[in-house]
Amino acid sequence: MRKYLLPGLVILFSAVLLLRLFYLQIVDDSFKIKSENNAIKIKYDYPERGYIFDRNGQLLVSNQRSYDIMVIPREVKNLDTLEFCRLLNISKKDFDKKLKKAIIWSPRLPSLFMPQLTKREYAVFQEKMNRFQGFYIQKRSLRSYEVDVAANVFGYITQVNDRIIEKNPYYKSGDLIGLQGVEQTYEEQLRGIKGVKYVQRDRYNREIGPYKDGIYDTIAQQGKDLHITLDIELQKYGEALMKNKRGGIVAIEPKTGEILALVTAPSYDPALLVGRDRSKNYTKLYRDSIAKPLYDRGLLAEYVPGSTFKIMTALVGLQEGVIDENTTFFCRNGFYYGRGAFMGCHDVGSNNLNEGITKSCNTYFGNVYLRSIAKYVKSADAMNIWSDHIKSMGMGKFLGYDLPTGRKGHIPNAKFYKRYYPNGGWGGTTTVSNAIGQGEVLATPIQLANMMAVVANRGYYYTPHIIKKIEGNPIDKKFRTKHVSTIDKKHFEPVIRGLLDVFRRGTASRLQVDSLDICGKTGTAENFAKINGKKTQLTDHSIFVAFAPANDPKIAIAVFVENGYFGARIAGPIASLMIEKYVKGKVKRVDMEKRMLEYSLEPEYAKYISGQPFSINR
Repeated sequence: MRKYLLPGLVILFSAVLLLRLFYLQIVDDSFKIKSENNAIKIKYDYPERGYIFDRNGQLLVSNQRSYDIMVIPREVKNLDTLEFCRLLNISKKDFDKKLKKAIIWSPRLPSLFMPQLTKREYAVFQEKMNRFQGFYIQKRSLRSYEVDVAANVFGYITQVNDRIIEKNPYYKSGDLIGLQGVEQTYEEQLRGIKGVKYVQRDRYNREIGPYKDGIYDTIAQQGKDLHITLDIELQKYGEALMKNKRGGIVAIEPKTGEILALVTAPSYDPALLVGRDRSKNYTKLYRDSIAKPLYDRGLLAEYVPGSTFKIMTALVGLQEGVIDENTTFFCRNGFYYGRGAFMGCHDVGSNNLNEGITKSCNTYFGNVYLRSIAKYVKSADAMNIWSDHIKSMGMGKFLGYDLPTGRKGHIPNAKFYKRYYPNGGWGGTTTVSNAIGQGEVLATPIQLANMMAVVANRGYYYTPHIIKKIEGNPIDKKFRTKHVSTIDKKHFEPVIRGLLDVFRRGTASRLQVDSLDICGKTGTAENFAKINGKKTQLTDHSIFVAFAPANDPKIAIAVFVENGYFGARIAGPIASLMIEKYVKGKVKRVDMEKRMLEYSLEPEYAKYISGQPFSINR
């Protein structure tokens, strides 16, 4: 029996191998069309990319017809190169470079030779295309923008590179792909699926009809339309208010986490990155290392949050039971702590929680922070508990929104301080600057806006997101999942009353909107730059956070203006105008509006054109 086992196995495996070869070579010839078969020409039919609409159904991004010249290098014969170059207004050197690149990609498969011909160029080339064997026109669509704002939200379309092609076999040389913004995040939905046609050719290289009667051909599937959460009118207004300023505005609908506005300043017209000049324009924007128009400050800039962070200090103090709303601390123009250390303040007198928030008293919040750290025997335990409370409100971590860029800011914990003080000796007084958002705390504008959404919701938030609806598909369930903070709901009410009084009689009293209850907090953050190798203090950053209406919040907002002086001077007016515009539908404070629209900080930025602010990119 054993002597037949080995021969039997050999015969069995040989039979299986022969059957497989028969199937592949005789029955299934689909592999022929996937190879570089000279008798089969592959033609792609590119679908129209999905349209993008705002939350109210306004069309933002559509498409326009484009014409690309494709080349199959092996089929280029008897070419009048000079006439070809003259028609397309390119040099012989450019021609050789483009053809060489196509040959490297594949001598037998189509490659993109020249993208995005104008209608005039297409008409001229089309008339004489029969003279240029090996070249043909590929029709596709490019983006057409109905608005000149929100470039950072949309992203842009560009050609795939070799790295993308190697990673994803769907893409071929010359294909387009979305980068940045919703174009990148929702690339698969927006792009659709390209159709493929296989054309049989005879020995004279003439097309004689569909291969196998078209059984392998596929029909292009148009991309899906997207409805995003932006209110485009609010976005336009925010970008107008931030003209000649640098910074970011983020507005969120608290009850859903939907992003209403995502402004970065300065920005650019998205139409600049469409057409033949796309590469030239992108290079110009990329090399602007001063204004950084491609840098999304709303998502990437990690700023010192200043006094806006006092909201967090108060909530942790209430949750830890080291204060209640009646706890009082006396201020004498500043807070004395440690061994003669001093934190300046503009207030004099006794302050409880409401007064502390309303007047933004450094003494009050310095004491609250010290009590929170001193509650536990070990400073490390106290710091970790403090840090966990703050992080539960979305600070110091990636929020998980559906845009492809961002940074997590910084909320320090015990591990962080142990690296700086390996021998111990650190505690509340060492880290007390955290209390007023001037220590090791960093936050992005979207985190500050989300922080206000947590307060507006009395203790929870939904992950901020830009997608509202995808044609035929539900949005990701993570955007419908509630995140509950570690702060009890009851502790938010006294803080909200204080934030309401900031507008009624506090640091933002001049920013009130008629018959609208706004809860807000001013912030001023110190700003340093390295100029000629020296750390130099420059004009403070202006910060403002708010939500409204107080009892039925429809918008939470954070405004950050670099070098904008104190919070109520630039950021505060912009925030209150944005809120009035969104909630009321119309702005009545025309004097304030005119002042903010015309106000320029360019002279301020010119003072340190060679410096790089420490508070950004940390």
